[in-house]
Amino acid sequence: MTGGARTSTSTTPPRFKRTATRRCSKKAIKAVGSKTNGEDVGVEDSSVVGPVPRRLLLLPQLGSILPRKFFEIDSLDLAPRLLGKYLRRDDVVLQITEVEAYRPNDSACHGRVGITPRTAPLFGPGGHAYVYLCYGMHMMLNVVADKEGVGAAVLIRSCAPISGLEEIQERRGQKTDKPILLTGPGKVGQALGISTDWSHHPLYESGGLEILDGPEPENILIGPRVGIDYALPEHVSAPWRFAIADTPWISAPKNTLKPR
Repeated sequence: MTGGARTSTSTTPPRFKRTATRRCSKKAIKAVGSKTNGEDVGVEDSSVVGPVPRRLLLLPQLGSILPRKFFEIDSLDLAPRLLGKYLRRDDVVLQITEVEAYRPNDSACHGRVGITPRTAPLFGPGGHAYVYLCYGMHMMLNVVADKEGVGAAVLIRSCAPISGLEEIQERRGQKTDKPILLTGPGKVGQALGISTDWSHHPLYESGGLEILDGPEPENILIGPRVGIDYALPEHVSAPWRFAIADTPWISAPKNTLKPR
């Protein structure tokens, strides 16, 4: 699977409309331009850019936790369906903006080596987490796909912050609300504060780390996956990377992404 975290060159945060009439005295960070029924969704924590109490936080309308059956499909089908969904760990909520699919018989997938102590979670039930350490420093969050024993997953490459920005910044060691904060899989893992101990965790159960329903993107970009030069040529060029169009919360390289 992919290598270390990548950095986005864009500095424009994505937009979304406030869902309540209360207004903060400072600008709020804006989230991804996905829509539901023609309306932008979500608002964000303004406390990190001004002295606004946490009680004034305004959150998007989060959906329910996705059921296990949602994940029990081919990773290539699951990957684009995860775009716009929410990752939640306690007060931190992220919206998924970029993913990569890894499939059985895929020379870029960890499953190619079979079941080992490291890859065992990858062969678990769909909807479980598979977290691995990359380059000895980056925690990479994957969502296991398909039925138990298949060995497929979707890597979460980038997200946009929805709530808990102060905690995200503290974990990342960066006092910014720009896309550099969460554009790269290692950055997502760090922002969530996860480790390999979260492997096997069911993302469809309440408590800990969860994936919730969210708005479906209007447009999606596709392209080849990142950092898999060791794979067979047909897998290196396969367009199994997916991202929400019209958002800066996407990792580099962006020039390999095209409209779906």
